[in-house]
This record gives sequence, C-alpha cells and structure tokens, in this order.
Amino acid sequence: MKTSSLLCSGKRLLATLALSVAISSAHAQPKVVAYVPNWVDLEAFSLTIDYPRLTHINIAFENPVNTNGDLSFSTRNEVLITRAHAHQVPVLISIGGGAASGDKALLKRYLELLTEPRRAGFVTRLADYVVKHNFDGLDVDIEGPSINQDYGVFIRDLAQALKPRGKLLTAALSQGYGGNQVPDSVFDHFDFVNIMAYDGAGHWNTNAPGQHSSLEFARRNTEYWLKRGLPKSKAVLGVPFYGYGFGAAFRNRDYSYKAVVAQYPGAEKLDQVGSTIWYNGIPTIRAKSQYVVDEGLGGIMIWSLDYDVPGEKSLLSAIDETLKGGKAATK
Repeated sequence: MKTSSLLCSGKRLLATLALSVAISSAHAQPKVVAYVPNWVDLEAFSLTIDYPRLTHINIAFENPVNTNGDLSFSTRNEVLITRAHAHQVPVLISIGGGAASGDKALLKRYLELLTEPRRAGFVTRLADYVVKHNFDGLDVDIEGPSINQDYGVFIRDLAQALKPRGKLLTAALSQGYGGNQVPDSVFDHFDFVNIMAYDGAGHWNTNAPGQHSSLEFARRNTEYWLKRGLPKSKAVLGVPFYGYGFGAAFRNRDYSYKAVVAQYPGAEKLDQVGSTIWYNGIPTIRAKSQYVVDEGLGGIMIWSLDYDVPGEKSLLSAIDETLKGGKAATK
C-alpha cells in the first residue's frame, strides 16, 4: 500500500511539474488561447481538440449563483480539464461573459459583489474555487455595465489572492463595451489580456451591415490598449470564428464558421458570402496572425473553438502555421 501510494504521489508530482513547465513555456511563445463554451457536449468535443496547437483553454462560463458569490460548476468541465492537462495545456475558468452583463439579475449580483463590503469574500471564494477544481487560473470576462469604479480594486485583490498560489489571472476586454471604464492599473496584475476585436457590426444594428472584425478593426482595437499602457507581450488579439448575416441572411444570432463553410463551397477563402454573411476566412485569419508576429504581440485568442472545422479549412491550423512561421500569411 505504501509503495502504491508513493507511486501515485510521484505520478501526480510529475504531472504537476510538466504542467508548470508548459505554463512557463506558454509565456515564451505566441499564445493561442481558445475559449470553449461549457454548454456544448464537452465530453465529445474534448476528444476532437487539437491540443498541440493551443497554449491555453478558457472554459466559458461559470457565474455567481447567489449573493454570497458562490459559483456554479459543471461536471462537464472536469472532462476537458483532465484531457487538456494530459496534453500539458493550462485551463482557466472564465467568469462573466457578454450575456451576464445583459442579465439584470446577474449584473446586479456582480455589482454588489465587487463593492468594498462584499469584495474580499468574493475574491476568496473565486481563488478557492480555482484551486478546488484544478483550474490553472481565472479569466475575468466582465463587460460593459459590469465594469465600474470597483473593477480596478477587484482585479488587484484577485491578483493578490491568485498569484501566491501559482495561478494565472487574465481578462477579456473590449474597447467599445466598457473599455473606457477599465483603469490602466490593472495591466500590471494581468498575465495577459484577450482583446475582443470583433462585434464591430451585428444583428443589433441592421442599419449598419458589414464586416464586424476586419484587419483594420483589429489593429485599431489593439493600438487602443497599447496606447493605454498594455505591454505588447500581454496583448492577445481576439479573432472570431463566427460571423453575422444581413439582408436575406439576417438572423438574431451569429453564424458559426463551421456552418458557413458547410453551406458555401470555397467560403474558407473569403470573408463574405451569400446575401450577406460577413465573417473571417483563412486569408484574414492569417493576416491577423501575421500582424501578431510582426508587432511582437502576445498571441491570438479564439472565440470560440467549437465553431472551427478540422482539416485544411481549419482556422486554428491557419493560426498555428502562421505563428510558427509556416505558410505565408498572404497565401
């Protein structure tokens, strides 16, 4: 029994050390951060992930279920965590999300939990949650009206709670949706920031059809945060694996890249199909990845990985090849 216990302990220690090395290595190379929504069948989807092409996975989302700040937890997360760790890919849990800011009850709950009387307890619960469920860090995707004068202190306190435990702290930030409320002081506390350089157009404004995430839009959004003081090494450019329809193609939600290429032959080489769906095809994804390389940015973030396709039409493959100096971005 003692020998068996020692072997098990040794295996756990080796696995922990391997993951620590992977996290350190991920800091040295361009990051490829993939959001994976936990409302899909994670057990099946986790078997399809091309883990060697990723440096981090963010599971989205878990949120407070009560005024004490206790977080929900899906057992489906555990399958993905186990498989990702077997490939030495760190997994972070993401809180918030755009939908959370649009939910009146959840918005009110966040605003209350970030106030001075409630903040310390919420931070402790978050840090304990990350450790308990074997996550490698916390990603704060608090957006829009959820960002107020308490945000900066909340991030500072999170860093003080997570960093001594060896956990990562990251964020998803948007220039146009609450970005002006984010204090510059938080950049020191984040390991990196996922820049949400998309949703410049969409179903919420039918009078302004067009590309929601052009290369120029990505540049402008990135430059905004760099000028604010975000170091290039922490600037991770977000790219969409989805698009929006206008005109005859209008619908009150997105189109996954997977659905677009399935319906329109050759769509992987374009950014616009039908009447009319706007998205990012392989050439634009390569161009954005090359921009990251040319500017020495921290890497690329993906929303969301389940929208990709396998094989030669894969956007993840295009990102990986470009960041690693494979095929030219202009091809």
